[in-house]
Amino acid sequence: MAEVMTLGALLSWARQTLKQANVPDAALNARLLVEHFTQTTRLDALSRPEQTVSVETRKRLEQAIAERIGGRPAHRILGSREFYGLRLELSPETLEPRPDTETLVDLVLAQIRGLGGVDRPWRILDLGTGTGAVALALLSVLPNARIIGADISADALATAQRNADINGYGSRFETCRSDWFENISGRFDVIVSNPPYIREKDWHQLSVEVRDHDPWRALVAGEDGLAAYRVLATHSGAFLAVGGMVALEIGHDQKDAVSALFDGAGFRLHASERDLAGHDRALVFVADKPREEA
Repeated sequence: MAEVMTLGALLSWARQTLKQANVPDAALNARLLVEHFTQTTRLDALSRPEQTVSVETRKRLEQAIAERIGGRPAHRILGSREFYGLRLELSPETLEPRPDTETLVDLVLAQIRGLGGVDRPWRILDLGTGTGAVALALLSVLPNARIIGADISADALATAQRNADINGYGSRFETCRSDWFENISGRFDVIVSNPPYIREKDWHQLSVEVRDHDPWRALVAGEDGLAAYRVLATHSGAFLAVGGMVALEIGHDQKDAVSALFDGAGFRLHASERDLAGHDRALVFVADKPREEA
């Protein structure tokens, strides 16, 4: 590459380089990386493509393009990703939040609107909070809700709290280091979780972007992919308030298996939703019989 390049030429080079390397969504990846490292916007590329880019910036971008070709996801390179309109920082022990999980958020909010509205002081537990994506998306819509984000990873909890503070929800978000329910106390109106659900044998079939960069324990859940759901089905009832619900993300082929686990634990399937690809993605369970407060 020439020592001095314009923004337009740099964007064209990045797009073509990624395309030739067969990187998925090459044009989008090129735009995200160029905008990040040049601190420009899509409007800048359209209105001022002739502006020059420093040699130092170009070299940083070249390194980022090489990392992307090597399989490192664009958002891992950027260090953050947008989810439900929120910018969330990523860290080594957090799953990169993806659009499919917004299906879970939307389903929970639909149930909440039907149960009494968004203004109630909802008590919510987010198990396996990771970046805090689901919890913070809910807090962005529920002005009086308070959420505990639990995770076994100290790195994830620090990231979730940082994201809560960055987005202005730190005062209503509390972290708890816990192996599922181990250190949890109290009752909640909603228990929500996007748990690991990949079968061990399927892990090797995941894309390199996922397999090599998302944490194993946030992805894989035993031989059948149901280990986390067994824990959730067995113990959720003891932590639900009267009329409470359990809302879960699932793998595309797990609706029947997860429903059977919760049915056996005294729950019934109350609602479900598919993602934009038409796959079963989110389920809501309620107790078969009303519970009394502890």
